[in-house]
Amino acid sequence: MTGELTILAIILGIAHSGIRLATPYLFAAIGEMFGQRSGVLNLGVEGIMLMGAFFGFYATFQTGSPWLGVLAALVVGLLMGLIMAVVSITFQAEQGISGIGLFMFGLGMSSLLFKTMLGTVEGVDGFSELRFCVGSFCLADIPIVGTVFFNHSILTYIAYALVPISLWILNKTTWGLKIRSVGQTPEAADSLGVSVTAVRYASVMFGSALAGVAGASLSISLLGIFQENMTNGIGFIAVALVYFGSWRPVGVLIGALLFSTINSLQLWAQVLDLPIPSDVAVMLPYLLTIVALALPFRRALQPAALTKPFERGET
Repeated sequence: MTGELTILAIILGIAHSGIRLATPYLFAAIGEMFGQRSGVLNLGVEGIMLMGAFFGFYATFQTGSPWLGVLAALVVGLLMGLIMAVVSITFQAEQGISGIGLFMFGLGMSSLLFKTMLGTVEGVDGFSELRFCVGSFCLADIPIVGTVFFNHSILTYIAYALVPISLWILNKTTWGLKIRSVGQTPEAADSLGVSVTAVRYASVMFGSALAGVAGASLSISLLGIFQENMTNGIGFIAVALVYFGSWRPVGVLIGALLFSTINSLQLWAQVLDLPIPSDVAVMLPYLLTIVALALPFRRALQPAALTKPFERGET
């Protein structure tokens, strides 16, 4: 009986951590999905996340308000998205190269700002877990279900809420129709009076703002600290998750949960000192992503105008 309880506790711990750790993946990947659906590939997500993580942490550290930290991260994301849009859309630079440049800028600048403005690793009191209590009754106290689903920070719930919200935006709103049309046939959209440039600018900046919040979710919600290169590749994984999810919100959600659950599993393996090399567990989702990206049906679902610059009058 004791062994069964221990196994159940481990399973619940992995599930709880998996849901929690999916937060930055969802923010970054949902945002990148909007940019790619409009035809722009942003490989600078990792750099934007690092800048968002730093400014979100620093604003929280100085003011004590994690909401001001989220606001700072969002504004920084918008500004870096503007840079990406100007370079890739207005100047029509190669999107892959400009994205890598933005990543290098974010990596170097966040490191420089950390050394000059903080100097050492500090901690902040970020967002606490919501237990959804009414009087003395808390949803978080419900056996099994409460432990897994009702004991997370507000940013985690916002990240998951983005999935149905983005579904509604893309499929039920005029802006969503414009994004999809610009990403598929920008010439046809332009002929109908849609500003391809404006839609792509808005999509890239919106996605970059979410990437900035993704970084802040790491530094002021999940970890409560900032350190150099703390994203550790999450931004690039977010880009891959868009492909993995076939440019669909629900697919992105499934991919994010896959990555975060595997990460949770390898963390628990280290805590329990299991004889499983952690590198093996970390490697699994990357292998699955490579396989998924190699499948031809996923490439067929790719927006037709992705990475292709547009000029009015072209046919």
